[in-house]
This record gives sequence, structure tokens and C-alpha cells, in this order.
Amino acid sequence: MASLLEKRRSLHQNLQHERQRNDRLRNEIGQMQALANIGLVSAMIAHEMNNILTPLGTYAELALQNPDDPALIRKTLKKTMRNSERATQILESMLAMARGRMQPKQQHRLVDLVEEIFACIARDFKKDGIRVCKDIDPDLTVWAEGVCLQQVFMNLILNAREAMLQGGGTLTIQAAETTEQIRIDFQDTGSGIAPEHLEQVFNPFFTTKVQGQSASRNGAGLGLAFCRRVLEEHNGIIQVVSEPGRGTTFTLGLPKKTEWSLDGSEDR
Repeated sequence: MASLLEKRRSLHQNLQHERQRNDRLRNEIGQMQALANIGLVSAMIAHEMNNILTPLGTYAELALQNPDDPALIRKTLKKTMRNSERATQILESMLAMARGRMQPKQQHRLVDLVEEIFACIARDFKKDGIRVCKDIDPDLTVWAEGVCLQQVFMNLILNAREAMLQGGGTLTIQAAETTEQIRIDFQDTGSGIAPEHLEQVFNPFFTTKVQGQSASRNGAGLGLAFCRRVLEEHNGIIQVVSEPGRGTTFTLGLPKKTEWSLDGSEDR
């Protein structure tokens, strides 16, 4: 009997020891994950800032090349100021995501969010042989953190443009309200994505862009990871279908405001 009690006591002590060890490991994993999140968000910020800073350089170059055109200079300065404000908002939004919270959400006209993206990009897609078709109801609205959602749109638009640079094509942006959600499609007729890569395109640091070629062909593999993160923070989804040589379609699904949780979390 004493031997049995001793064995039970020993087992109990071992169990307590293992529980303490597991708790320590969980704490260490949590700390490592926090560091990984900081690194990932820092890389994402750098990636998104590049999307903003590139047009700023274009505006400055235009102004310097046309010193006797006050109307053009005024236009470029306005665009520069707008992009600088967007850069500040993006930093605030992404740092908030790193801390586990989003900026306050509001109702936005979807067509305005999309049109502002093309104004910020600066370069006319027609110069690259790309036609842009928009099919968005002017009254359609989305409940979202506007700046972050715009960065999702910008990533998808720039990726589509790059996929069609070699031979031109058509970028179609469609949006519609269904009974369950707001659906937004970004469809291009570009080079497409290989089937074996489709399941990996949203993974951080995965990229199909060729390193070592021109700057426009380099990629850090963070744009789509950022897109998925933002959609998850909005309780939405992002999906992709593609066929090599025939193009790619990214589909976003955003919940309607009335379908969010009833505890008021949609306003946080």
C-alpha cells in the first residue's frame, strides 16, 4: 500500500513538473511570436511605404522638369501632400494592427476608395497598354478601416498591372452586394499563377517574382500576406483563382455592418 501511495505521489509530482514546463514553453512561444509579429509588421510597413513613396518621387520629378508650369506644380504638390497624409495613416493603422487592434471603422463609398487609389498611383495604365474597367455601384458602401482597405486594393491593382506589363490587357474591378456580404473582384488578363503556387501566395515572404531583375519585378512576398491580414481583421475573406497565361482573379468578401457581432466590436 505504501509503495502504491509513493508511486501516486511521484506521478503527481512529475505531472506538476510537466505542467510547469509546458507553461514555460507556452510563455516562450508567446514571446517569440510577438517578436515575429513585430518583424513581420515592420517588413509590411516598409513594403507599403514603397507603394506610397514611388508616386511621390514621380510627382517631384514632374515638378522639377516643369518649373514654368505653376498649374502642374500645384497639382503635384497637392498629390504629394495627399500621399504624405496617407503614409501617416498607414503607419498608424499598421502599428495598431501590430498591437492587435484596428483604427475605427466607418462607412465608405467603395467607388471613392478605388478612385483615390488610381489618383495616388499617378501613372496612367493606358501608357502600358492596360485598360481599366470599373463596375461599381456609386451608392455601394463598405464598413471598414478605409486606409488599410485601400492598401489592399492598391496591392491587388499593382500586382495586376505588373502581370500585364509585357503584353497589356484588361483589369476589371467589379463590386456587388449579395444577401450575405459585399463582394469585390479584381480580375486581370495577365500571366497568371501556377497551380502549385496558389496555396502559398498569401504566405509571408513567398513570392513568384523573379529576384535580381528590374526593380519592378522584385518582390518581398508581403503584399498578399498584408491583404489577408487586413481582411481577417475585418472579418472578411480573400480568395484567388488563376490560370497561367489567362489571368488571375482575387475576390474579397466583406461582411455587412448588420452582420457583425452584437457586442459592438465592429466599432472598435
